[in-house]
Amino acid sequence: MILQQLQTYLRTHPQTSLEELARQFQTDADALREMLHVLIRKGRVRKLAGKQCGGCHSCAPESLELYEWVNSDSSTKHLTN
Repeated sequence: MILQQLQTYLRTHPQTSLEELARQFQTDADALREMLHVLIRKGRVRKLAGKQCGGCHSCAPESLELYEWVNSDSSTKHLTN
């Protein structure tokens, strides 16, 4: 999977879980996590504070790990000019 595909998906799905990304791209969550960290370092994505479930421990940790696309004003201006 290419980093560009991940960015494109996140632009159209601004808040998504690691589990959803792994399912969408049929890729291991750890591999995706590394790619997401690249995007975080570039300021394009941020990791959201994980929400807590009811405590039954049946939720996959990946379903609680959320990421959000950061809408860069400079890229928006570039597209509109």
